[in-house]
Amino acid sequence: MTARILIVEDEAPIRRFLRIALEAEGHLVSEAATAHEGLALAAKEAPAAMILDLGLPDADGISVLRGVREWTQMPVLVLSVRNDEAGKIAALDAGAQDYVTKPFSTGELLARLRGLLRDRAVEGGSAFLTLGPLEIDAADHRASLSGEDLRLTRKEFDLLWLLASHAGRLVTQDMILRAIWGPAHAGDSQYLRVYIRQLRVKLGDDAADPRWIFTEPGVGYRLAAG
Repeated sequence: MTARILIVEDEAPIRRFLRIALEAEGHLVSEAATAHEGLALAAKEAPAAMILDLGLPDADGISVLRGVREWTQMPVLVLSVRNDEAGKIAALDAGAQDYVTKPFSTGELLARLRGLLRDRAVEGGSAFLTLGPLEIDAADHRASLSGEDLRLTRKEFDLLWLLASHAGRLVTQDMILRAIWGPAHAGDSQYLRVYIRQLRVKLGDDAADPRWIFTEPGVGYRLAAG
């Protein structure tokens, strides 16, 4: 089972070791050394699973868990030197599916990851979404409308994918800004409106009479379910 795995770990030797092990299993690997980078890559690439260290330089890994749980239920395998029961419970309560303590056995870690990916596959997780005539492929970063490719920038695609992942439901401005631009931009609602406007143009949408993107003033946006 080939999947994209995101490693969020500040120690380069461990990232390198994990990359080698995961690529040997046939997986595609993305890396982040900070909480900020991890959240950004999780939103951009929609990985099948995340391996997360709790001791990151810019924030506790628990905050990353809480952040990703605002928009995705992808499996998260925590990797940490913390072996206390309270730490494990805190990580699991924040949304982790499993917890491996450093130093770890490569075989055990890969086996646990395979289990998480199997569970995710059974749940029907997919990197491809179809909403009526709108098709979005997260793996290839491609989207099409009625068979015509949409020429989207990276940020426009990330925005579309996030909204599509919650099709039919309201996604708050704060959630979108944190997921795509990071916590430092949580208040930049004007910045978000510019990208929503650009995305509407490419979808052929009309803000006054929307077909795709609906606005809840001052709160957020909702993408039509198809």
